[in-house]
Amino acid sequence: MILVAFLQAQNCSNYPASWRHPDARGDFLSAAYYQHIARTLEAGKFHLAFFDDRLAMPSSYGRSYEQAVRYGIRAVKLDAATVLTTMGCVTERLGLGATYSTTYYEPFHVARVFGTLDALFGGRTAWNVVTSLNDSEAANFGRAEHLAHDERYDRAEEFMEIVTGHWDAWEPTALVLDKASAEFARPEKVHRLDYSGKFLRSRGPFTIPRSPQGRPVILQAGQSGRGRIFAARWAELIFVIEPVLQTAARNYAAVKEAVANAGRDPAQVHITPAVYVVAAPTRTEAEEEMARIEALARPEDVLELLSEVLNFDFARKRMDEPFTGEELAEMTGLRAIIDRVVAQSGKPHPTVADFIRFSGRGTPREFPTFVGSPADVADQMEAWIEGKGCDGFVLAATHVPGSYESFVRYVTPELQRRGLFRRDYAGPTLRENLAPAAGVGARTRSGR
Repeated sequence: MILVAFLQAQNCSNYPASWRHPDARGDFLSAAYYQHIARTLEAGKFHLAFFDDRLAMPSSYGRSYEQAVRYGIRAVKLDAATVLTTMGCVTERLGLGATYSTTYYEPFHVARVFGTLDALFGGRTAWNVVTSLNDSEAANFGRAEHLAHDERYDRAEEFMEIVTGHWDAWEPTALVLDKASAEFARPEKVHRLDYSGKFLRSRGPFTIPRSPQGRPVILQAGQSGRGRIFAARWAELIFVIEPVLQTAARNYAAVKEAVANAGRDPAQVHITPAVYVVAAPTRTEAEEEMARIEALARPEDVLELLSEVLNFDFARKRMDEPFTGEELAEMTGLRAIIDRVVAQSGKPHPTVADFIRFSGRGTPREFPTFVGSPADVADQMEAWIEGKGCDGFVLAATHVPGSYESFVRYVTPELQRRGLFRRDYAGPTLRENLAPAAGVGARTRSGR
């Protein structure tokens, strides 16, 4: 299976209360913090560490950033590419991924950032492509609002054509480096892009020769209809949020079919849902730890994040007050959250309390949560793999670095014993290590 660590370059993980955990490290502004995580993940043979990102501090709840700052609700956001650089310097095989937006950056800049990282770290880099969604980000970049959902993806298509076109500008044999003849590179093997589209233009030629893996790996998380089309065309690793295995299996098959219809090999595209894992030597210890973790959350954490991703101020409503149809239509951003709350509450007009209970946002129940002994956790992960719900997992952390340390200490050896996970890296580049069955020995159920 593919294993990816879901990181945040900030004071907390996806779980905003994670920084309150007694074992959470507080030096998140230091290189040592991220380098420790990187060494842990590489020791556990993780394929990739990738950073989610937002380009704004939460400030929609109550139309203020005060609560986000006071309670540390994703208030800090370092530049992910810079953080990756510190991690790459202390690792040799771990993949390094970061989120950069097609809405607010220029394609040549993104191509150059990730082309540089991929060259410096020997072909271990990945770019998580996002189109951005909240109004606070728009305000930080001097814009009143975002493009409409599908139009953002139309622009992103052009963005991808430019970025990948620049990455392919230098042919593999372009560099000569012949000191005697003074020939550095063959100009006929370096190509100008000259791209002109509806939204974007870029000339070239690109300034960075091809990396050892050709170009950085592409991650993408689109699950809407338009997002799925985009992912089927471009993504090599697709990050999804799936609440249960049954729906995950249906969507897995649909995405693989979409990839095939786009003319690509579905076996080369990996689908990885986000999960939380709480592992301990025994099931009782893990359940006790899970209870302690859940007790750290505050309802305001959830409302702060919901306000941000739905561009709606939840402070406008009482806890037991139903949302009107007009108010639900007013919400933008991650519409899948609204659909989930309506479906799971059974109410066409859910209340604020329903959003807190069923959205999962800001809690360890936002994603499927595997809790228990090493065998318990491995059983749950194996069920998803055998049920064709995924090709691997994106592990979010209930606290850092403890979540990853516990996983590597307890769960990785059990997965390896069952033949579900590799014992070593297949090669020096991320794309080699993501190749189907890379580094995984023959699997036998009798070994369980």
